[in-house]
Order: sequence, then structure tokens, then C-alpha cells
Amino acid sequence: MELSSKKIENALIIGMKGRLDALTSPNFEDAICKFIREGEIKIVFDLGDLDYISSAGLRAILSTAKRLKAEDGAIAFANITGMISEVFEISGFGSMFNIYGSALLAAKELS
Repeated sequence: MELSSKKIENALIIGMKGRLDALTSPNFEDAICKFIREGEIKIVFDLGDLDYISSAGLRAILSTAKRLKAEDGAIAFANITGMISEVFEISGFGSMFNIYGSALLAAKELS
């Protein structure tokens, strides 16, 4: 999995490319924890290039959401399509989290 980041307004947009699964989740969580320690508590995950997410990936996202909530932060998702969208709906993530059509709109909403 590849992560990219850019700051827009007061939110950090993290682009995710590849697979978020049991193999990549630990590195994902480490990277996100580092951002949170650096003070980034408003995070948008751009999932437009994410090909696959497993239950381990969903757990990593939940863990991230809990960390951000403890810091009075916020989390949002953008560009969810295809299989990732189906997984979010089946798992209930679609109703638990704010989902936007674009990362820019999500960043503005969190700021």
C-alpha cells in the first residue's frame, strides 16, 4: 500500500493506493499514529485508488477513528467507489462515517 498526504485548510488528506489488509494494516496504523502525534487530528482518507480492503483494514480504520476521537479530532472519507463502497455499506461504515464525493469537499467540511 502507498500513502500520500497533503494539507488543505486544516485537514490532512491521505491518499491510499493498493490494498489495506492484514499485511499492510500495521504500517498504515503506524503512519497514521505518527500524523496524529504531529498534531494532525482532522484527517480525510481519499480511497479513490484503494483496490481492496479486508476486515483487518476495517479494524485499522476503526482504531484510527478512536484515536482521533480521543484527541477531539475528526475523520472523513472521500472517493469511495466499487467494491470499497460495497464493503463500507455491508460493514455499516457507510452510516458510521461522513463520506464525500471529493477529498477537497471533505477537507472543507472538517475545517
